[in-house]
Amino acid sequence: MSNPYHANHLLAQLRAASLGREDATFAQHAGGNLTYGDLFTAAEKIAAALVNHGLEPGDRVAVQVEKSLNAIALYLGTVLAGGVFLPLNTAYTPREIEYFTGNAEPKIFICDPASQASLAGATQNVAQILTLDAAGEGSLIDAANREQPGFAAVPRGAEDLAAILYTSGTTGRSKGAMLSHRALASNSATLIDVWRFTSDDVLIHALPIYHTHGLFVATNVTLFAGSSIIFMAKFNADSVIEAMPRATAMMGVPTFYTRLLAHPGFTREVTENMRLFISGSAPLLAETHNQFSDVTGHAILERYGMTETNMNTSNPYDGDRRAGTVGFPLPDVDLRITNPDTGEALRDGDIGIIEVKGPNLFSGYWRMPEKTAEEFRDDGFFITGDMGVIDERGYVSIVGRAKDLIISGGFNVYPKEIESLIDDLPGINETAVIGVPHPDFGEAVVAAVVLNVPNAQTSDSIKQSIAPNLAKFKQPKAIFIVDELPRNTMGKVQKNVLRDRYKSLFENQPA
Repeated sequence: MSNPYHANHLLAQLRAASLGREDATFAQHAGGNLTYGDLFTAAEKIAAALVNHGLEPGDRVAVQVEKSLNAIALYLGTVLAGGVFLPLNTAYTPREIEYFTGNAEPKIFICDPASQASLAGATQNVAQILTLDAAGEGSLIDAANREQPGFAAVPRGAEDLAAILYTSGTTGRSKGAMLSHRALASNSATLIDVWRFTSDDVLIHALPIYHTHGLFVATNVTLFAGSSIIFMAKFNADSVIEAMPRATAMMGVPTFYTRLLAHPGFTREVTENMRLFISGSAPLLAETHNQFSDVTGHAILERYGMTETNMNTSNPYDGDRRAGTVGFPLPDVDLRITNPDTGEALRDGDIGIIEVKGPNLFSGYWRMPEKTAEEFRDDGFFITGDMGVIDERGYVSIVGRAKDLIISGGFNVYPKEIESLIDDLPGINETAVIGVPHPDFGEAVVAAVVLNVPNAQTSDSIKQSIAPNLAKFKQPKAIFIVDELPRNTMGKVQKNVLRDRYKSLFENQPA
């Protein structure tokens, strides 16, 4: 059967495994089943609606909506229409959204109808505003329902952009990682082989779809394999446990696994039909890995990826999945450890910066050519900023981050943004924001604050002042008023000293 999307590099491959299987189930959900035929019909009608609202090839479509199956169809429809999909975390505030719309200049912005009024200022320069709610309804769907299926795929080549995902750094503002059709397609094709996904698999999908894990790993791998998902708007331990006898695989963040282990109904018998549990987006504690194995008999497969690179490494499907490691480089990925100062390649066993090269790499940072040039070596390797080591068996371990990026609940948090907000408050002298171990979120955001006016602020007053301008996952879980920040002889704040000081803060908190 000829592929109707053959001219569109990514969509042709996302559709290939389901061609001729129109009645096969793509998603099991609360309202029944969504077939592959219905999913791509919805995508075609959404693509037509976007074009009729002015979308041209290369235009950005910014999306801040709750998870729904129509939101997945919107992703497919955007790429089908030649657009660049720009998903945004649903927790972002209007102030944060204003930066993204100003930087990416989307042609169309799609939001929850309940948020449209509050986002008016942040989207005032966007040509078209459409809505999509948690039930999958809104003005976007009204427009799509007026269209006919059979939209002709807009031609897009391997190097054309399919998406932009904003990634956090430790300084400055978020950077838009440009992801090509080639980067997304090649990584998905690799992962279905490495993780042995077939059309018989049923994946528990409880991840958000504004993040690379839930969208470009879980969703794309399912589509590439022609398998199906059990669709959940968010993670709920009761719902996941109920679904496991009907499922074969799950992708999650470490928080999913700690919460399952804390559930009295999570037993070996519940997981008997499962073949694979995958963890990513944040480090999985060896303790969690071992406890999960003891309870279920399954070894969680941990892997390593980034917004800029998609997936880089994976523990083996067959073989020893070693706790505390992220496994081996994927078959088409080159990985090396280098000296952070000289760039010289290091021997196995030496700790250095992880650098990667392969078809999975992003195309650079949106409108930041100088930053892009800084992050790539002359031979094409990307400098990840993660510190790692390769052991004698070839397993890669992440031992820390060269910069102070915080990963909380699988989401990146850069300290500078929070520090700037706190420093702008009356009576504040300076602030240092760090991440400390947390049993549920992996890392928790903690702030140490020096006042220049005694009693000008309290921990609670600071929290209340910054909360309206920060997504919840960025908000500090603890704020300490201190006399001074630790510094080295050059006057630089020693965040490592602060991390050591507060490392046990959440030690006895239940996961």
